[in-house]
Amino acid sequence: MKRMKTMTVAELEQPRVIADAEPAVPALAKPKTKAKAKTTSMAESGPVLSASAPPAKPVRRRGNRRSEQTVDNIFEATEQVILKSGADRISILEVCNAASISRGTFYRYFASQEELLSAFSKHKRERFHKSLAEALAPCTDPDQRFATMLTYLNNYLDIGSSRRLLLVAPEFALNFFKRIFHDAVVRFQDLLAPVFDAWDDSLDAKLDRELVCELMVRLVLSDHLVADGSDRLAMPRRIARLVESLRRGGGGLARR
Repeated sequence: MKRMKTMTVAELEQPRVIADAEPAVPALAKPKTKAKAKTTSMAESGPVLSASAPPAKPVRRRGNRRSEQTVDNIFEATEQVILKSGADRISILEVCNAASISRGTFYRYFASQEELLSAFSKHKRERFHKSLAEALAPCTDPDQRFATMLTYLNNYLDIGSSRRLLLVAPEFALNFFKRIFHDAVVRFQDLLAPVFDAWDDSLDAKLDRELVCELMVRLVLSDHLVADGSDRLAMPRRIARLVESLRRGGGGLARR
């Protein structure tokens, strides 16, 4: 009986041994815990990357606006320096000081002084044509459109810095005039297209638009060299008289 009891006790104790061995199971489960930790780390890293991607667009847009403003400031400073010292004596450091930027910021946009002057010249041409187009945009009547253009050209000569530029930086100014000449002839034809259409209809003839616009540009440029200081409106009147003579049957007419 005692043996049976002993066996029974042993048998009863066997589950306890097994139960005592169960705590070893969590030790085997530790790698799973680590795997979960890794999975959690990867899951956390995913949103961080995806969350950082969307802000890149607004930052880039703000950077573009800042870049445009910085370049505009550099161009304004360049014009100030040229009008003060001339294009030959312009220095990058002086431009940086006038624009309140560092040399590193300057070289982010322009590699050299020559590149700056070339870009500045293009900037002035584009600004001239853009402001002229804006001035003519509201004009639907052909005569009003032509008169507005003459007023704009006169103000450009009277208020603009082109004459001063010719005095302090003649070589730069002449190169600028050469570059703007053919471009202006083409742009003038486009801007005055409604005016030419009305003139052609009234004359029952086709004006040589390129010739008229070329003569207009040449009159404006010649006024830079030989200005008539006695009469502020002399140049617009010359252009109007030139066009009127062509409309009345002078040179530059081609019968349809």
